[in-house]
This record gives sequence, C-alpha cells and structure tokens, in this order.
Amino acid sequence: MIGKTAQPAEWDSSIIMYCGISLNLDSNLLSTALPLLEDEAIEAIEWSFDALFHHENIPDWFEQLIKAFSSEGRLIGHGVYYSLFSGRWTKEQQYWLDSLRSSASKYNFDHVSEHFGYMTGQDFHKGAPLSVPYNQVTLSIAKDRISRMQDACQCPVGLENLAFSYSLDEVRKNGEFINEILESINGFLILDLHNVYCQVQNFDLSFEEILACYPIDRVREVHLSGGSWEESEIKPETKIRRDTHDDSVPSDVYQYLRKVLPILKNLKFVMLEQLGTDLKKNDSQREFQQDFKYMKSIVEDFSKLRISDVNSFLPEQISISDVPLQSDVLAKQQKALDEILEQSLNFNEVKQRLHQSILKSTDWKIEEWEDTMLETAFKINQKWKEGFII
Repeated sequence: MIGKTAQPAEWDSSIIMYCGISLNLDSNLLSTALPLLEDEAIEAIEWSFDALFHHENIPDWFEQLIKAFSSEGRLIGHGVYYSLFSGRWTKEQQYWLDSLRSSASKYNFDHVSEHFGYMTGQDFHKGAPLSVPYNQVTLSIAKDRISRMQDACQCPVGLENLAFSYSLDEVRKNGEFINEILESINGFLILDLHNVYCQVQNFDLSFEEILACYPIDRVREVHLSGGSWEESEIKPETKIRRDTHDDSVPSDVYQYLRKVLPILKNLKFVMLEQLGTDLKKNDSQREFQQDFKYMKSIVEDFSKLRISDVNSFLPEQISISDVPLQSDVLAKQQKALDEILEQSLNFNEVKQRLHQSILKSTDWKIEEWEDTMLETAFKINQKWKEGFII
C-alpha cells in the first residue's frame, strides 16, 4: 500500500523525497486515492489529525491505513485549529495540545505542522484563519505556542506560508516573521506553492520576488493544490485568487515546483491537496489522479539532482513557561476584528466600523489594507464563521 522507495543501508532522511497526498476521513477523497494506493504510488500521507471532531469513531480500516504509513515513517500531521496567534490561551488550545501529545504517542509522525494565523469565530471550531500584526507581542506568543507544540509531539514542527494578506507590506514581511518564529525551535517551513501563486496574482509580484522573502533552507515540505477566482464586488474589474483547494493544480504552480526543486536542500515531502467535497464526480477524481502522477514525475526528474543539507529540524533545547503567554490587548483587538467581519452586513459597513475601532492607528496598519483584500476577508469570514470544513 505504501510506495516502494529504495533506501540505502544507512538511511539519510534528508536525501530521499517522498510524494504524497493530504488524506483525511472523507469518502470522496478516499475513493479518489484508492487506485493510487493500490498501485503503491502514494509514498506518504498528510493527515489533519485535529479534524476528527466531525467523527465519533475512526473506522478500523482508516486506523490501519494511518498506522501503515506511520510504521514506515511516512505519516505527517497537519493541524488546522491550534490558532497559533490567539491573544488568549483557551481550554480548547490546551485540549488540542493534549490530543496532539496523545496522537504522537500512538503514531509515528515524521513531523507536525500548523497554519500561520489565528482562528476567528466565537467557537474554537468555527471561523477563518487570519493574519496578525507583525510585532514583538505576536512574535512572543507564536514562539510560546510553537514551543508547546514541539514539546507535545517531540518531532520536527513547522509552519505553512500565508495565502491571504491584507497588504503588500504583509506579503513581503511574512517570510522573515515566520523565520523568526521557527528559529526558536529550529522548525521547518511548508512552502505552499499555490499560496505563493495567490500572492503573485493578488499583489502583482513575481514568484522570484516572493520566494526571496522566505527561508528556503528551512523548507522540508512543499504543497501543491488548486483554487478559485472570486470577482470583487467593489472593483468588478478585479479578480482575487483564493486558496480554496477545490480545483486542479494550475500550470504556473507546476512551473514553480520545477524552479524550487533544485534549490531546496532539506526538502523531504511533496504533497498534493484537494478537498473531498470537490471530488464527487469521476472527471474531478481523474484530474486529481493525473495531478498526482504529473507532480510525482516532476519530482522524480529532479531527485537525481539533489544537493542534500542535513538539518534534523529538532531544537537542542526548549524552554516552556508554566503559564502560556497571553496579551489582553491583542485578544481585544482580535475580538473587535472578528465581530466586525462576522456581524457587518456589507463591505462599506466593515470599512466604516473598522476605522472607528480600537484597531485604528495600531500595528495592525489597517490604513494600509487593500480594499479588495479586506472585502475578501469579510467574505471568507462570512463563509467560515459556522465551521471550517476539511
């Protein structure tokens, strides 16, 4: 069931690259992946272990599938709900950590990652992950949270680059800010190439300009996915690229993959993502299978050119305080933004309330936010406030 990859007698995990998919307990996704699993084409799986609140029980066959990849060191965990930058530490975050610790003792995760941002919404499992101001407060909180992740799972821990930003300044600073967080635990970066594609399209930057902002020596995993275009209502001539994971991989993203493979010295996993809700039809299932095979063929072409660097992505030591770091000011600002995005009736109301809020003239720099991106944040929040679906 697991793809066959030749390994030297003394296996160096930094040399071999594995191609896999994001696989969760979804019937459409599983039926799409089945032919690839039967052909032993899938070499690794990425599992959103914290999405199981949708399911009271895990079927035995799915448990066996997870364990099969776990036993070969080909299972990676990808979190959704930790909410790395929340100003307040919640009981739900503690439960998340406890669950991660339990899962890590049961399964052999090669590494575990989370999304950059914080979860909005009144309920921990409702809302959208949104960005934060890049300052010492958010940096300190993120370092505290990610250290607790590393302590819980006792394996390499990483973050994924952003797909959504409010401003061009955010785009340019995201990589440096992520690197500062990761340095505290010698963490790794997931370079999501479709997320980069979104930034390229939405902010009129080149791929090379954005790539230069990120610590490429920390890239241990690459994501490929598709997305969608959304027309702006306030600027009808403008289309916003969204990381919705509901379509096949754009050709530009494959070109990005070809460009980065020769320079990512610590790359170990290349993963394909798509939501199962969009894999109901035979045509979309075939497209996904073709995407995986094409992705794998590109990786195999470059595997002979690897220049390996050795980074365990494990910290020498970490220091964790007994009490999680919190910020009342940040928490109040986040609550204010959440309420504006959730309760406003239209974009004009969002903008008016935002500029009358406690976020005005702060490190959030709302005065620099692009209208189309604020509009997008409003639409995202309206869609996800009743639940983020994996």
